[in-house]
Amino acid sequence: MSEDTIFALATGTLPCAVAIVRISGPDAAAAVSGLLSGQGLPPARRASLRTLRIDGGELLDEALILVFPAPNSFTGEDVIELQVTGSVALVAKLLKELARVPDCRMAAPGEFARRAFLNGRIDLTEAEGLAALIDAETEAQRTQAMMAANGTLRARAEQWRGELLSIRADLEAVLDFGEAEDDVGETVVGEVAQRIDALREDMGKVVARSESARRIRRGVDIAIIGSPNAGKSSLVNMLSQSDAAIVSEIAGTTRDVIEVPLDIGGYRATLIDTAGLRETSDEIEAEGVRRARQRAANADIRIHLLLPEEHAPGGSDIIVRSKADVDDGLPKDSIHVSAVTGQGLDALLDDITARISGCVNKGDLMTVSARQASELASTEAELVLAQSTADPVLSAEHLRKAAEALGVLTGHVTSEDVLGQIFSRFCIGK
Repeated sequence: MSEDTIFALATGTLPCAVAIVRISGPDAAAAVSGLLSGQGLPPARRASLRTLRIDGGELLDEALILVFPAPNSFTGEDVIELQVTGSVALVAKLLKELARVPDCRMAAPGEFARRAFLNGRIDLTEAEGLAALIDAETEAQRTQAMMAANGTLRARAEQWRGELLSIRADLEAVLDFGEAEDDVGETVVGEVAQRIDALREDMGKVVARSESARRIRRGVDIAIIGSPNAGKSSLVNMLSQSDAAIVSEIAGTTRDVIEVPLDIGGYRATLIDTAGLRETSDEIEAEGVRRARQRAANADIRIHLLLPEEHAPGGSDIIVRSKADVDDGLPKDSIHVSAVTGQGLDALLDDITARISGCVNKGDLMTVSARQASELASTEAELVLAQSTADPVLSAEHLRKAAEALGVLTGHVTSEDVLGQIFSRFCIGK
């Protein structure tokens, strides 16, 4: 429990209909009681209306008050929430009055969540999941973040840690009694190797899915390629429902890579409009073509836009033919679209969504951050070393280091620098 009490606005930008001010710490009750003019705090977890006054006189506002006594609160400390009118001036005055209370101060970014971690209410994986949930912009990001925030990775990590401790106990028993019972020692060592294999396999599945988890977080790159004047910029504008790209009858209008962020089927995606692929003596356009080829090669999904008379290439690209409104005799080897009528847009979006779903593999995607993936990889590396040595003493030491890496993952073992990096990304009031 912390010695000082913190407070902050927990809701969004003012002005708004209702603003919530959150107070946490040992003096939370005293800080709020000074504004109640003897009315008294309401019972725990029961919303009650109270009049807030300054020094018992000047009316500040009428507030809905909720009290969450320790340890059954978000932070694990006494927490009080005040729901007041979302006025800029009113909230500023309320925060100023709270700051007058001894040992009561404005919270730093992420300090409420940090106290929740320090008081054992959440672990680091849940804290990072909470941060990801706050930042989530798409349904897929929300789903992934909720898994972490609800402790899915923590539960798996605790299972792994329990198994590691059990394996270490068996191996250390061999060290104590193996000389007296050689057969028993050989049997236990063989069983330990099998159990480490099973543990590595389970952890490896989670590590392998980290790329899919990363795609959900950063989004999928979708490059639109094709010859000049095939209608790439028009297709970008049609998909984004904006004028993100310049549309012109002049070939070579797009000379650089244009990126447009989108939400497609609940997934974050970046639509990339590239320069028309052709040979040219114009140095600037040639550089645009070079960049277009490079970016298209690195994209997760490519849409190859063809003119009606062009032949479809092989490969895995989504083949789309433009100008469907002026040519009804297009080949059946592609999706037909029209930037004028919108024809084919739904079919194209369905195909893109299916491709994205295949890219991200929405399975058991528990790894939310690069830090977590790194600690899982470190744990697996120590398990490999534990298996590679014939010395049971060294094997037991590597198992200890593997358990330590899992402790860093969940926050059982951590440093001030790591905590600072994680919680400084939170907004004030969370």
